[in-house]
Amino acid sequence: MTNRLTFFSLLFILLTGCQTSLSDKEVAAYIEKGSLISKSTGKELSGTLTSKMKSGGISEAVEFCNTAALPLTQQMADQHEVLIKRTSLKTRNPLNKPTDNELAILKEFQADLDKGISLEPRIKLDQNGIPNYYAPILIEKKCLNCHGTLGQELSRPVDSIIRSYYPNDMATGYSEGDLRGIWSIAFSKPNQ
Repeated sequence: MTNRLTFFSLLFILLTGCQTSLSDKEVAAYIEKGSLISKSTGKELSGTLTSKMKSGGISEAVEFCNTAALPLTQQMADQHEVLIKRTSLKTRNPLNKPTDNELAILKEFQADLDKGISLEPRIKLDQNGIPNYYAPILIEKKCLNCHGTLGQELSRPVDSIIRSYYPNDMATGYSEGDLRGIWSIAFSKPNQ
């Protein structure tokens, strides 16, 4: 009887402790929170990048991306008490390589884009029941100076500067409106 009671107690704890779905209200709340975090982080990154472009050109902007983008993203993550990452199917910085979950989301977004479906943020629970926010990052015209096609929007001198920092760069060949990557935000605990 004691073994049976222990078994059912453990089973109850496992079943109630591991959340497998979120209510529509919870999903909406996480999407709102994730959108605010990604927008504020994007604004910080974009604002600093634009400032570096104006003050020192492409060279200073690429140096910023190489040395300060990840620490700035970490600072924003600490401020919001989440994990923030930008990743892509074609990474520039190998530290931004997608996880298996992120890779699946990137492929879902790309398939939707290919079908002409509007890309909207998504919330998915990871294997630990932690909500993760994913939102698309689309290429804008201004991005093509560093992410466009070599010999067209991307000049050889700019490509040389980028490759001096990122010798294994894969993040070129994009057109305006292409899926550049995703925001990936992991909330530290469900129902924060």
